[in-house]
Amino acid sequence: MATGVALGAFGAHGLDGRVDADLLSTWRTASDYHQMGALGLLALGIRPLPPALSRPGLLIAAGTLIFSGSLYALVLTELRWLGALTPLGGLSLIVGWAWLGWVLRAPTAHGDHASPLSIPAAPGPPPTSEVPMR
Repeated sequence: MATGVALGAFGAHGLDGRVDADLLSTWRTASDYHQMGALGLLALGIRPLPPALSRPGLLIAAGTLIFSGSLYALVLTELRWLGALTPLGGLSLIVGWAWLGWVLRAPTAHGDHASPLSIPAAPGPPPTSEVPMR
């Protein structure tokens, strides 16, 4: 997440006036997707991942690296052929996010749609139906 913010700031302050507006817009797109991917990976890393969530996370990480990395490199080097790599990263992001959404919506053994990331209830005394006396 920090690198996405730092690279976004570099684009806004370090590249402004040094590259044309189209390349600056490309840098901004790379930074935006970098930060979105990082935020998603951060959310996935809050708890240990069940196996069903590790593969979508890998696709999101790879997609972010390829998508944003190719755009950053394109802006810095002006090698336009690097733009041909960007859709591969985009495809990886799309598949990773869609797969993650599918996993999070898949019914559990009880038939509900509880997220595998949901926090289990804290252990404690079982609920009672008795009304306490005053």
